[in-house]
Amino acid sequence: MGSPKKDQNKGFFSAMTSGLSLFGNAMHRSVNGLLGYEGVEVINPEGGKEDAEEEAHRGRWKQEERESYWKMMHKYIGSDVTSMVTLPVLIFEPMTMLQKMAELMEYSYLLDQADECEDPYLRLVYASSWAISVYYAYQRTWKPFNPIIGETYEMVNHGRITFISEQVSHHPPMSAGHAENEHFTYDVTSKLKTKFLGNSLDVYPVGRTRVTLKRDGVILDLVPPPTKVNNLIFGRTWVDSPGEMIMTNLTTGDKVVLYFQPCGWFGAGRYEVDGYVYNAAEEPKILMTGKWNESMSYQPCDMEGEPLQGTELKEVWHVADAPKNDKFQFTNFAHKINSFDTAPKKLLASDSRLRPDRFALEKGDLSKAGSEKSRLEERQRAEKRTREAKGHQFTPRWFDLTDEMSATPWGDLEIYCFNGKYTEHRATVDSSDGIDEVDMASIEFNPWQYGNLSTE
Repeated sequence: MGSPKKDQNKGFFSAMTSGLSLFGNAMHRSVNGLLGYEGVEVINPEGGKEDAEEEAHRGRWKQEERESYWKMMHKYIGSDVTSMVTLPVLIFEPMTMLQKMAELMEYSYLLDQADECEDPYLRLVYASSWAISVYYAYQRTWKPFNPIIGETYEMVNHGRITFISEQVSHHPPMSAGHAENEHFTYDVTSKLKTKFLGNSLDVYPVGRTRVTLKRDGVILDLVPPPTKVNNLIFGRTWVDSPGEMIMTNLTTGDKVVLYFQPCGWFGAGRYEVDGYVYNAAEEPKILMTGKWNESMSYQPCDMEGEPLQGTELKEVWHVADAPKNDKFQFTNFAHKINSFDTAPKKLLASDSRLRPDRFALEKGDLSKAGSEKSRLEERQRAEKRTREAKGHQFTPRWFDLTDEMSATPWGDLEIYCFNGKYTEHRATVDSSDGIDEVDMASIEFNPWQYGNLSTE
């Protein structure tokens, strides 16, 4: 079993990739020599042929900022920098990791279709296309804010979904999320792990993602590929996610294996995704091909993985139009996530939309964003000292820590489960009469008032 081989006539993997990759490696070494920094790679993913030294000095950083940041960061090469380094707000986007988790819901209609589908293999086509769809948004090169412990994000008014995520741990940083409509439930525990490599950052998605399709009770498990952020300091910053994505039907044993092609020099292979849906006996049933920034298509195949005669390639997902020249490369859905249009009635004061640093950055006030970020981080440290002095520990409000440990390709993971209290909370609020209309933007951000404190 594995991913399909590329055939130029069928639109699969390019035979040129290996040769271009070797050429690209030589160019990397050349640019490294120009810069004088070990471990620093500079790549132009758009295929430009500018002088290597000129390309190395492109990007969002001013020359003095690059040199200062490099002096600060080079000592962390090889380390996990998920929460150990204080970063300048100029590299942030006005969104938190909790909100970014909700971006996976943009094309949730694909999960609705998976639930309605009677064909077990086509069901995986819909579900895996949903998992791929978020990568268009994930190619943004700005860093989201790390959530404060106890911080939440709520979303309604999209696909009849109720979504809630919560920062359940600060060290290590962990988030949990739950979404639900009449067709599916979505549950995730996320603990990102990173490795700083100088001018790039490897991001390992340590986590567990489960989708339950309600009609038949089918449970789908998703293991995404790792992500690499290239040219953090020198050159044009860009994101790639080379490797395999595997979605397994835990109920039947069927699975889909999709290969994200790595980007070669001059952009060869960038965005390409190819693979197969397999039955429980690991026999290919449907081939899938496309680009994660554009569309995905599928076609029934034979036991050798070749398209069946009399069938044709059909598109299952196409990316929605995005705003032109958006400052933060936001999609229309990302703007929707940040707005109060998707906020429920009586929004929790712990919601990410209310963070003053996020809001200041959205308005373009970097100075205020930086000072508010520092203030929130110091408040979080002070709250922790107070808890420890009193012998208390933080307990999330909407998710419970279980005894279950999940093995991932990048380490074991403690699992948090949705405890149902948010559903009860929303039912109570939504059924209440006479709730005064308030200006949500005027609510003071306060994630600490909701976390439960218990004596150890």
